[in-house]
Amino acid sequence: MTQRTIVVTGGNAGIGRAIAQQLAQAGQHVVIVSRDAGRGAAALAALRAETGGQVELVVGDLGSVAGVRRLADALLAQLPRLDVLINNAGIWPTRRALNADGLEMAFMVNHLAPFLLTHRLLPRLRASASARIVNVNAGLYVRGKLDLEKTPYGADFSALNSYANTKLCNGLFTVELARRLAGSGVTVNAVHPGVIRTRLGESRRPLTWLMRLAKRGWAPPEAGARAPVWLALAEEVAGVNGRYFNETSEALLSPAAQDAALARQLWTLSEKLAGVEEEILATD
Repeated sequence: MTQRTIVVTGGNAGIGRAIAQQLAQAGQHVVIVSRDAGRGAAALAALRAETGGQVELVVGDLGSVAGVRRLADALLAQLPRLDVLINNAGIWPTRRALNADGLEMAFMVNHLAPFLLTHRLLPRLRASASARIVNVNAGLYVRGKLDLEKTPYGADFSALNSYANTKLCNGLFTVELARRLAGSGVTVNAVHPGVIRTRLGESRRPLTWLMRLAKRGWAPPEAGARAPVWLALAEEVAGVNGRYFNETSEALLSPAAQDAALARQLWTLSEKLAGVEEEILATD
């Protein structure tokens, strides 16, 4: 297998770390993105020791537009080649919080950050033959009810529904980006990795103890990594574009996630919020 250079956001913990580990074990050049420098360095040392593979760290904050731009610049400066981008990082906030841009944090980290990071890295991806983008989603997206006048600013915030709204955004982003990338040699797909035991959602008091109890029967991060790794590497999905996978089985997105008009409206708003001026490929 040809070695690919693969960026994994949130690669220092949970499913992201397991993705990085499995990719490194498969002989890939892996770059993990971590918000926290100390935790990132610890994960980097452990991954190198565990795999003996080529693993690098880039510290970056997905919590603001400026932070994502700095991260993209750092990745572009460090990586002359990029074959796969795995948008894995995500948060599930306890309560409504706005960032410096006036945006609700889950919307920023879970949707706008991958939107902007993908946009900034796309020229480098397009320079690589058969590049891939993998958006890690969650089955909870089916609960999403996106209101473009409220959701980005947390005006409709609730811990469960706001997270679901951002996951619906992931589906809509994947559908619209795939339309724009058609015929470009770059593909994008979304994946629900399964019901996985991570720390996501555990801060949602008073339900934290219930979450921890329920998670005892959930699959470990290593299981959740398999589908994203498969989408990143498998020859059988080469050229597959704009699809949604429930683990490694293709599944239909909900009607809301396939709403072409809503996807374009979200795209236009995201461009405005992220300060993006250049259109990505097709616009008709």
